[in-house]
Amino acid sequence: MIGRILAALALASTALAVGAATSSAANGPAPGSPEYIQRDNQNMLDAYGRQSAPDGQLSPEYIAAGPANVTQSFLQQVADQVQNPTRPILDPGQWFPGWNQGNPYRKDWAGRRGIEIPVAFTNRHGALLRGHVSAPLPGARDPYTGAKLDGPFPAVVITTGSIQGSERMYTWLAQDLAERGYIVLTYDVQGQGTSETLPHEGPNPDVPFCNPLAEPAEGEDTGCPGVPFQQSANFVKGTEDALDFMLSRPGRPYENPQAGSAEVNEFNPMWDLIDRRRDTESVTPRRRSKVAIIGHSLGAAAVPHVQGVDRRVETVVALDKLGNGDRFGLGVKPNVPALAVQSEYGFNVTPYWMMGGSSLAPEPRPPSERPIPSASRRRASTPGARPASTRCWSCPGPRPTSSTRTSRGRFPRAATART
Repeated sequence: MIGRILAALALASTALAVGAATSSAANGPAPGSPEYIQRDNQNMLDAYGRQSAPDGQLSPEYIAAGPANVTQSFLQQVADQVQNPTRPILDPGQWFPGWNQGNPYRKDWAGRRGIEIPVAFTNRHGALLRGHVSAPLPGARDPYTGAKLDGPFPAVVITTGSIQGSERMYTWLAQDLAERGYIVLTYDVQGQGTSETLPHEGPNPDVPFCNPLAEPAEGEDTGCPGVPFQQSANFVKGTEDALDFMLSRPGRPYENPQAGSAEVNEFNPMWDLIDRRRDTESVTPRRRSKVAIIGHSLGAAAVPHVQGVDRRVETVVALDKLGNGDRFGLGVKPNVPALAVQSEYGFNVTPYWMMGGSSLAPEPRPPSERPIPSASRRRASTPGARPASTRCWSCPGPRPTSSTRTSRGRFPRAATART
């Protein structure tokens, strides 16, 4: 069901884009004409609409709404760290006010437009991760269609981008999905946002410990798992652990390795709202769980890998941008429907006559020629494709929810870092 919905969205967006381009080419002004140049200038101005709109980020209303939201969330972050002094959070999302902040216009979303519950759980290396689970209000209606939302609901896990992307930057997406009838988990991977920086692999679960001189485990850059934060392992393993927590329930609680005295959730507090029935409309053989994963940037690089090795995943959404699933050299292939959204990488606003190269390195073109939309490389997952390999370096072995995973494999340590 989820796969068909997102596949339809992908096809619809493609059709709209192609139709608009065709109509514009046939009926619009000629390249190089004053009308065409005026329209191009307007397009460049509109690219900054998020900042320059009447209620945008540079408006007095937005600026005035920010401080109260920053203060409240920042003080809560500090309080959480004080309550867990042996779980050090050494990153800017924790200590710089405003870094880990969502849209201030949405600060009163919880309780008025949806349900949002903070959660905490440890990853496989014992680091304490924090996040939120969002859901529709009882009796709510889809704000777009007006249809009544009757549970249970499909589940969605959102993994952030790297270079200190933080969870609250993505709550707008979680909230919008929740209002449309999904249970959504947002969280910070180890070393980012409000999640702990160091692993706990020593004899005392309350004390951070690792051996930086040890041989790095599969997928890790150092002998200290999860350190540095800027590595693919944090996002692949983080997505897997978040899936485990999302699908946990009283009869099958989350393991919470090395939690010690930390205050953690034994299971997803909204476990009873998740639709665990087999999806009879799935377009992918042997994928019947109503579960989707969304990743941004390095998180987007992680989710195509996870979909190839975790049979719980029925749909993937990659925000900048979708790969073929084999970026880690394990032979993982696209397996489920996927929606790719590409926008901000190299989104340097340039006039149309400078679009001869890439957006990162623009080159001049004849002003009398239109841009060529088809020059962009198309990347998409092919539903129904079978993986060429069953290797999975991210799979942790015998854990309560590991029956849906495959055996361990090898992972090249020199993975390309992305934002």
